[in-house]
Amino acid sequence: MNQEELILVTGATGFLGAQVVRELLQRQPHARLALLIRPRPGQTPVQRAESIIEAADSHRVLIYAGDVIEPNCGLDASTLEHLSADVTRVIHCAATVRFDHSLEQARYMNVDGTRKMLDFASSMPSLKSFTYVGTAYVAGEREGLIRETELDVGQRFRNTYEQTKAEAEALVRSRMGSLPCVILRPSIIVGDSQTGVTSSFKMLYWPLKIYSRRLWRTVPGFRDAVLDIVPVDYVAKAVAQLAFDDSAAGATVHLCAGPNGSATIERIARRAAEYFRVREPRYVDPKIFFAAIRPLLSLLLWGRKRRVLVDGAAYRDYFTMRMQFDTTNAERLLGPVGITPPPVMEYLDRLLHYCVASDWGRKEAPAQ
Repeated sequence: MNQEELILVTGATGFLGAQVVRELLQRQPHARLALLIRPRPGQTPVQRAESIIEAADSHRVLIYAGDVIEPNCGLDASTLEHLSADVTRVIHCAATVRFDHSLEQARYMNVDGTRKMLDFASSMPSLKSFTYVGTAYVAGEREGLIRETELDVGQRFRNTYEQTKAEAEALVRSRMGSLPCVILRPSIIVGDSQTGVTSSFKMLYWPLKIYSRRLWRTVPGFRDAVLDIVPVDYVAKAVAQLAFDDSAAGATVHLCAGPNGSATIERIARRAAEYFRVREPRYVDPKIFFAAIRPLLSLLLWGRKRRVLVDGAAYRDYFTMRMQFDTTNAERLLGPVGITPPPVMEYLDRLLHYCVASDWGRKEAPAQ
C-alpha cells in the first residue's frame, strides 16, 4: 500500500516558497502539504497562507504556527509527534536573504534554523527526501567555472548571507550519510518567465528602477561581469521535481542559467536602455569609484541621489562577478523531464514590462 505523501514546507510565504507550494499542489494532486509559517503582528499564519493557496486546494493544506529558529520549531509536543510520524518529505526554503545582518544574526536564522530542521527530519521514520534550498552564491568571491560538487575551497564571502548559507549547506552535506538530502542552489531569482510577475523587487530590480528613473547612470563594475538570472517558475518546477526524484539524493544541483543562458551586465543594461529610452550606463572601475569618487559624491549629493548612493552599496559586488555556474547535475536530472532555464535575454522584456505596469510593485498590474 502506498503511503500518502505529507510534505513539510518552510518559507512557504516567501517569494520562491509560495511558488513552490503552488507547484506542489498542481504536480502532486494526492499529496497533502504542511506549511510551517511564522505569525506576524495582526496576521495569523492562516491569514498569511490565504494569498498563496486557492480555495479548492485548502483541504489539502495544513497550516502550523511555528518558526525554524525556535526550539522544536515552535511546535507543541503533540504537533511535533504527529508531524514526525507522518511527514514523508521536507522542503526547507526558509532563510533570511538580507545582506546587512550581523554574522551572529545571519547564523541564528540560516545555520541554526537549518540545524533544527535537520534534527527534526532525523526523527521522521517515513522520510523519503530532505530538499534544502540554498544559493549558488556560496561560491563567494570566486571566479571562473563553479562546479556543483564544490563548496569550501577557501573562498572569501561578500556578505553574511553568502557565508551563512555556505555554513548551512556544509551542515546539510554532513548529514547526507543519514538523511536523503538534495541541495539546490538557485542563482538570482526573478519574476515569471511567461508573465514577468514578481512579488519581490530586490536584487536586479533595484538597480533597474533607479536607472529607468534617470536617478543613476554610473555602474561601479565591469561590462563583462556576469549576471546569472533564473525565473521563479523554473526554480519552483525544479524544486518540486527534485524533491520527488530518488536519484537526486546526495546531489548538489545548480538551478542556474549557466554559461549558455546567463548574460553580461552590458547586454542587460543595453536592452534596459532601449526599453526605458535612457542613455546607456557608463562603467567605472569599482576600486576607483569606492576609493575616490564615492567619498566625494557623499559630500556633494543630497536627497534622492544621496539615498541611491547609500542603498547601492549593498549591490556593489554583484557588478563585478566573473563566475559561471556548472549545470551538469541540473541537465542530467531535469533535462529529461523538460525542465530547463530559458536564457535571460529571451524573457527580459517581460520582466521590464511588469515593472512598469505595476509601478515597481506599488500597484496591481493588469492581467496580460
